[in-house]
Amino acid sequence: MHPIIIFSKMDFSQSNLFGYIEDLQELTIIERPVRRSLKTPEEIERLTVDEELSDIERAVYLLSSGQDIQGTSVVANLPVLMRQNPADTLRRVLPKIREVLHVAGVEMQLTAAVSFLTVLQEESVSIHTYSHSFLHIILQNLEHRDAGVSNAWLETLLAVIEALPKETIRHEILNPLVSKAQLSQTLQSRLVSCKILGKLANKFEAHIIKREILPLVKSLCQDVEYEVRTCMCRQLEHIAQGIGTELTKTVVLPELIELARDEGSSVRLAAFETLVNLLDMFDADDRSQTVLPLVKSFCEKSFKADESILVSLSFHLGKLCNGLYGIFTPEQHLRFLEFYKKLSTLGLQQENGHNDNQLQLQTLEQEKKYISVRKNCAYNFPAMIVFVDPKNFHLELYSIFFCLCHDPEVPVRYTMAISFYEVAKLLNSGVYAIHKELVTLLQDESLEVLDALVGHLPEILELMTNGGENSGSESKLLSIPDLIPALTTAEQRAATSLKWRTHEKLLQKYACLPHIISSDQIYYRFLHRMLTIILTNNVLPVQKAAARTLCVYLRYNRKQEQRHEVIQKLIEQLGQGKSYWNRLRFLDTCEFIMELFSKSFFCKYFFLPVLELTHDPVANVRMKLCYLLPKVKSTLKIPTDKHLLQQLELCIRKLLCQEKDKDVLTIVKRTVLELDRMEISVDAFQKRFYENDILDQEKERQEHLLLEMEQLEKEKQQNEGRSANVNDKMFEKKRRDSKTSSVLTKSITLSVPGSSSSTSAGKEDKKSKLVRSQSFSTQALHPKYSNIDKCPNKSSATAYTSSVSGMGKSCMLSFSDDSFRSHSTGNSGNSAFPSSSSSRNLFNSADQKNNGNKESQSRKMSM
Repeated sequence: MHPIIIFSKMDFSQSNLFGYIEDLQELTIIERPVRRSLKTPEEIERLTVDEELSDIERAVYLLSSGQDIQGTSVVANLPVLMRQNPADTLRRVLPKIREVLHVAGVEMQLTAAVSFLTVLQEESVSIHTYSHSFLHIILQNLEHRDAGVSNAWLETLLAVIEALPKETIRHEILNPLVSKAQLSQTLQSRLVSCKILGKLANKFEAHIIKREILPLVKSLCQDVEYEVRTCMCRQLEHIAQGIGTELTKTVVLPELIELARDEGSSVRLAAFETLVNLLDMFDADDRSQTVLPLVKSFCEKSFKADESILVSLSFHLGKLCNGLYGIFTPEQHLRFLEFYKKLSTLGLQQENGHNDNQLQLQTLEQEKKYISVRKNCAYNFPAMIVFVDPKNFHLELYSIFFCLCHDPEVPVRYTMAISFYEVAKLLNSGVYAIHKELVTLLQDESLEVLDALVGHLPEILELMTNGGENSGSESKLLSIPDLIPALTTAEQRAATSLKWRTHEKLLQKYACLPHIISSDQIYYRFLHRMLTIILTNNVLPVQKAAARTLCVYLRYNRKQEQRHEVIQKLIEQLGQGKSYWNRLRFLDTCEFIMELFSKSFFCKYFFLPVLELTHDPVANVRMKLCYLLPKVKSTLKIPTDKHLLQQLELCIRKLLCQEKDKDVLTIVKRTVLELDRMEISVDAFQKRFYENDILDQEKERQEHLLLEMEQLEKEKQQNEGRSANVNDKMFEKKRRDSKTSSVLTKSITLSVPGSSSSTSAGKEDKKSKLVRSQSFSTQALHPKYSNIDKCPNKSSATAYTSSVSGMGKSCMLSFSDDSFRSHSTGNSGNSAFPSSSSSRNLFNSADQKNNGNKESQSRKMSM
């Protein structure tokens, strides 16, 4: 009854039964490799080595009676043995390796070639000992039946030839080479001989090359196998550099001409490329009478019968056109330019739908070839600008530039993005002609294209906005109207993709924007976006890049109200954020602020918010803060920041007393020792802190100038409005009563001398500030992009100080009314940047003087 009960509970339907069988089969398949991988006791015994053996004895034992994998391990360990015990290794291990290599497999052969090369590079033994012990083994394995092994040993031999003395090369390599280059030898032997001859050409004098090497070169150039002729043809470039110009003209050039007419397409291709690479060695007669006809025939045949040379021709066309530029007639110049244009659009005519039959017959291989040709044309585009002269770019090459930037294939557009900066540099004052293509590539659908363009984006934008002859500060924003939307679109596309490295790179390069567009545009279009990335992005490098760029934007922001708003958001949303991740990013941002801003700025706004994180509930935040405390302390100045120093010491005491996390407590103790060793700078200059103080003073001066610029712009707007109102009232009074106006005029003339003397000083003071502000706007807001993140050195700081003082003295300079258009409409209040008492007193006194001047002006105008 029990079997019946068991069977009644099981389902023997056909589907379930097949399912059980399949499960069992899967289990057996899983088990089989495990059983096969198990070693028998005999195999384990055979693989076991006595642990008491030395390294040399173990290596000899494994090479003698071990398996192949153990022998390969010994060969791979040869450089280590040579470093530890070179004498015993050469005496006992190397002969065993030589015996084993006769019957070794491919893996051991390749390992031995690499190990021999490593021993040479590490110089474990002298070159004489190396050539005596290792060179014969290398030469014996050169003609291995496996092509990969033969090439590996050949690479090792070519590296050895560079280090060997001439006599050793002549006796051990050159003399045996005469017999190995004969037709009776194998194809592999003759190919190896070709490559060795190319290497030997630079090791001997010209007369030895002419007597012993050139006969072998001629013989191999006329070999019956096209592979040998192709290989020897590619080595003619190295041989020509070794024998000089005269022998190249009499010996190498005739061989190249003959090989250029060879029946094998690969031989003709090798001859063409060698001719292009040797153009500099030929004189004008050779170029015009020999090289130019050959090049013309290559160009004609490339479209007709021999398409194999088309890709190579498109790659070398820029070098070829510029190399033959001096001998071109105007007709030939135009012909080669038209040939380049034809190559640049090759394969696109059929895609336009003009010839559907040809499109169907066009093979995939041809499409790949055409894409390679257009990619090579994009690579050669800067060279073709030089060929036609940048002045003729718009007439001759702009249409091709447009086609290549809008090419349907990504590799072509990628190459154009890489070479875009070179094109912009060549066009110089005419760079504005390609601004539409810059916007197009910024909005390209492929992130690879965007990544290639972003590499030189700051330099490109500088050329776009400042490179033209007629470009000025007012025409910056009008020069590229679609630039800002294109930049924002590019950043959003990079943010939504999975390629975070491209996004990080883009954010780093966007730090150049304060020198390209206005402060308001950065504030409304980019600054808040950087803050959003810090708060929402999940990739740490991207968050750090956004934080640093945001600090750069804050550094060059010209409105006090906007600066206060950003600082408040950083403290509230990052430093006091609910997520500990945001609080960690706040500490990263504070590091960037200490790098870019002055010490007084950091102490005024961020010192106390940073110290508040000592009470953070998350140990990682407290740990990161402890690492940052030495930098925080370095921003203090005594006696101005004495109260901040007391706060810092109080927080450290609390950490020492109340910290419960062991890791954090360990770091706190280490940080306390480091803080005790630190010396705090004082307000006065000291020799040991001189350079740092100069740099910090320069940063603080620039921050003050930003405030002065904002204040002077507001005062100018108010004065312009007040003068307009006064002029309107004066005009109405004159029309109403001429007598009264005459009396009023007399009274005004009586009071003018005093008023002019009192107001001239205020005007001169304002003009001097304007001059200093303009000098800062030209120096601090428009430097080269390489200096965006760098502080000026001591010499530049002193030069800057002298320039500012000099400009302050020249108060009679004229200023156009449009020099400072209203960029800021914020409320004027206390200064945003200075924190020291001296700087605050300085600004209060300056404000009192300005207010006094204003009151005297208004009182006398009412009279």
